[in-house]
Amino acid sequence: MTDDLWKRDEIESPCVNICVIQPESRLCTGCLRSIDEITRWGAMTPEDRQAVIEALPERKGLLTRRRGGRAGRLKNGG
Repeated sequence: MTDDLWKRDEIESPCVNICVIQPESRLCTGCLRSIDEITRWGAMTPEDRQAVIEALPERKGLLTRRRGGRAGRLKNGG
């Protein structure tokens, strides 16, 4: 017998467990959601979640390229 309580008909989170917020865009580099969207995800309606999911592909271009951290600074004389 299956427990219907644990069957949920909702849109899964796009989280890929790479949770780093990029300062310029304020988007997560893993799932491309904003901080606000991540925070509100559990309370969003299915329609709101679907709208976020549909917007994610367009956001990839909003992330600026990282400079390479310490290795990039050393390589570039910084």
